[in-house]
Amino acid sequence: MTEYQKVRVSKLILKNEKVKKKKKKDKSKKIDQKVNMEENQDKINHGNWAEAKLVSEISGPVALEFGCQTYVTAMDNGLFTLGPPHNEGDGPLPEEILTAISISETKIAFKSGYGKYLGVDKDGTIVGRSDAIGPLEQFEPIFEDNKLAILASTGCFIRIRDEDDSLVAMSRTAGTSEIVKVRLNAPESAEVEVDKLDEKKGNIKDIEKNYVKMFQKFQDKKMRMIEGKQSQLKKAQKEGKLHESLLDRRAKTKADRYCK
Repeated sequence: MTEYQKVRVSKLILKNEKVKKKKKKDKSKKIDQKVNMEENQDKINHGNWAEAKLVSEISGPVALEFGCQTYVTAMDNGLFTLGPPHNEGDGPLPEEILTAISISETKIAFKSGYGKYLGVDKDGTIVGRSDAIGPLEQFEPIFEDNKLAILASTGCFIRIRDEDDSLVAMSRTAGTSEIVKVRLNAPESAEVEVDKLDEKKGNIKDIEKNYVKMFQKFQDKKMRMIEGKQSQLKKAQKEGKLHESLLDRRAKTKADRYCK
């Protein structure tokens, strides 16, 4: 090989010419965005009830979903069964909502709408008849590969029994039948948060600015405030009609994603 051949061939760079660096595409951001969109759509499909991803999230009103759009429902005799399928966009019914109580970092307890704690009977049937939390009323949610199974105090995982659709804990291994989703009552949307604005307190300019932030998309990183007299907003504030006045002004903003 000659010395000439050893010379590395590269693009000719002229004097004073800036070398452009190739931008590396951040694939992780796209993946995160896709996951967020899927989770948000899943929440909408279940009536604003999101799927729990961590044990620490399982607290307060919850619903146990086995299969698709079907939830565990409490009966007045203390037993539990699988409720009817729900339409897309519908959340669980009142009798399908339990209250989760955190006992430790790994264990929780469930209380039915009848005010009784869920526990395990001798034959493995899940019943809600206890007035207090004892060893039999403690459950351990176990996440693995983004899937959840709930271990009862007997060392068996809960599932829906095929014969009568009752809730039982009989299997010491977690298979397809033992996979469950704990649905959480997700926070209300920004539209509802607007109702919590205090119409009588605060600087009117700051109130309008915060209001616009809730709804406006900043495609060019610029906030578009409607030109107009703030005296009109102050008058509406005194009359208790601030929300209506802000909505009228917001409707004129082309960048607004909720108003045309």
